[in-house]
Amino acid sequence: MKTIQVYDPPMCCSTGLCGTEVDPALVNFATFLTTLSQKGVQVERFNLGQQPMAFVRNPAVKAVLDSDGVDALPLIFIDGALHLKGRYLTDAERTALAEASVGGSTLSS
Repeated sequence: MKTIQVYDPPMCCSTGLCGTEVDPALVNFATFLTTLSQKGVQVERFNLGQQPMAFVRNPAVKAVLDSDGVDALPLIFIDGALHLKGRYLTDAERTALAEASVGGSTLSS
């Protein structure tokens, strides 16, 4: 089973799904991660505004922040390797990752 780690930019809450103007991409991404977690994928999500030490303790995350700054966030790691930086997954990328993570199952998001 895969492990997915997400290092989010500073947000008002752990998912960014609060406030008056919620980004639909964040809603889709949060739903996607919840579904993967329910299917047995290990999902860890860190928010720079609430868990800054998680960013400092991960050498790969710290290196990206040192070189590119917070504009490089979000960072998405799959099995410890940097998979994507600076944006969330597209619909097609979520589908491909879901299929790879849970053995061909299709997940809607």
